Formats: sequence, structure tokens, C-alpha cells
Amino acid sequence: MDDGHAQDGRSPGIDERHPPIKTRRVSFDWEKTPLHWIPGDPVGTHLINSFHIVLPAGERWFIQCVKDALPEITDEKLKEEIKGFIGQEMVHARSHQGVLDNLLEKSGIDTRKITDQMNKGNDERPGQRAKMSPRRARRLLMFELAAVASIEHYTAVLGQWIMEAKELDKAGVDPTMLDLLRWHGAEEVEHRSVVFDVYQHLGGKYPMRVVAWAVSLFFLYWALLGGGFYLVGQDRTVENKMTKLRFLREYRRSVRKGHIPGVFRMLLGEAPIYLKPNHHPSKVLSTQKALDYLRTSPAAIAGGYDPY
Repeated sequence: MDDGHAQDGRSPGIDERHPPIKTRRVSFDWEKTPLHWIPGDPVGTHLINSFHIVLPAGERWFIQCVKDALPEITDEKLKEEIKGFIGQEMVHARSHQGVLDNLLEKSGIDTRKITDQMNKGNDERPGQRAKMSPRRARRLLMFELAAVASIEHYTAVLGQWIMEAKELDKAGVDPTMLDLLRWHGAEEVEHRSVVFDVYQHLGGKYPMRVVAWAVSLFFLYWALLGGGFYLVGQDRTVENKMTKLRFLREYRRSVRKGHIPGVFRMLLGEAPIYLKPNHHPSKVLSTQKALDYLRTSPAAIAGGYDPY
């Protein structure tokens, strides 16, 4: 039976290039969430927990980049999309900070070695840019926008993956954490085109997009695997010393179980898609799937979101 949806979940009634981007209030209660919220899988848990470490500062950097670009934006529709993007990213940053404050730190995991470094980078950014010539500052901004666009591609891909990851439901993952990840992932799919469009609107060129993608690839590798290994090392409930070899074995086990995506496969597998010269984020993923989840998200509903 034809339900009006394409096989990839894309709906002919959705404007994939310019979907409305809404800021949704959300509410999460971490009181009953266990430290190992993927039961019996500390490595899979902490690999995803690495996002909670880097995203509060990372999202603030994303926001500042598009704010710096705003004076050059002449497209009113894009300005409106930037407004929605900023609103969503502000809520994302606060929500992941809540995990740091109310779950990881209360469990004795010290994340300051990473978070302090990232916050320092954000704090020092305005002063560093003020010392640059206007030409150099704009070139740096263009590189930052290209890097953020690359990262946004991967967060959207991860977002759709986690919305579709039924193995997480079967594993008995904590429902509050699963809702956070799926709500965030859905909004990443929803606003996946914004920063890419900002970069293009400001005259961004393909060679810089490729270089920024390569730099972003190393950052994401460090954030996921390096951050996961760091967190497991901080976790006093993990029995025996977590060597790198043991971590990699446990990581592969998590991938086989469908608890986490294969990092190497995901990072490199998306290259042929993102690096197409005519690539646009609207050509991949499904806004309809994102909206379908957001209509049922307990956190969004608790925050008063009305999808109709």
C-alpha cells in the first residue's frame, strides 16, 4: 500500500531544502538514569557519552560562527532559518550540559580536562579575531563555516541512525537518554542544510570545503574514540584496567550488537556523499522521519511542543 512516503522515508509533501525550523523547549529528568545507560555496555555508553563532553562548547561555537556570518546574509529566508538553527543549538547545549552536571559528574567522572579546554577556546576566540586583519578574519570564518557544515553532516547522519536503531530499544537503553539522543538527532536532520547554505551564500568554494572536511574528520575521530576511551578510564565502576586493546575489542562488540555505529565506516563511508561537488544536505536523509519522531518525543511533549 502506498502511504505517500518514498522508500527512504522522504515525503513528497516536505520541502527538504527549506523545512521550518522550530525551537522546542524540552525537559529531562536524570534522577533514574544509570551511569551505564546501555545495560552491560560501558564502552558503547561512554563512546556516545563523549558527545555530552564536546557538544555544550561545540554548539556554542557553531552558534557564534553563524552569528558572525549574519551581517553578510542578504537572503531573508536564510536569516529566518539561522534564527531557528541558533535556537535549536542553544537548547542542545543546555540539554547536554545537564547530562554532564546531573549524571557524569555525580558519578565521579571528571570531564574538566576536555570541557575547560573547549570553553577556553570559545572564550579566547573574539580576542584572537579582533587582532586579525579583516581579510584574514573573514577567511578564518569561512573555514570555520565549512568545518561546521561538515560536522553538521555527520551529526545529521548520526541523528537518523539513532532514530532508526531498534537494537537500542531491544537492549533496554534508558528511555530518558534515548529520547535525548533521538530528539537531538531529529533536530540535526531538520536543520542539516543551514550552515552549508550559509557557507555557500557567502561564496564558499569547494577546495576549502574539502580541506575543512578532512580537519573535521580528525576532530570527530578524536571526540568519539578518544573521548570514549577517556571516559571509560574515569569510570571507577569498570572492572580491571581498560587498555586500548580491550577498549577496541569492546568497541567492536558494541558495533556488532548495534549499540553504536561503526565510527571508521561512518566517517569514511560518508566521504563519497559529502565530497560530491554538487552535494547539498537536502539530497540526503529524511525530514519526515525527524518530524515523525519529534511528534512523539516525551521531552518535547513535556516541554509543551505542539506539532500541529
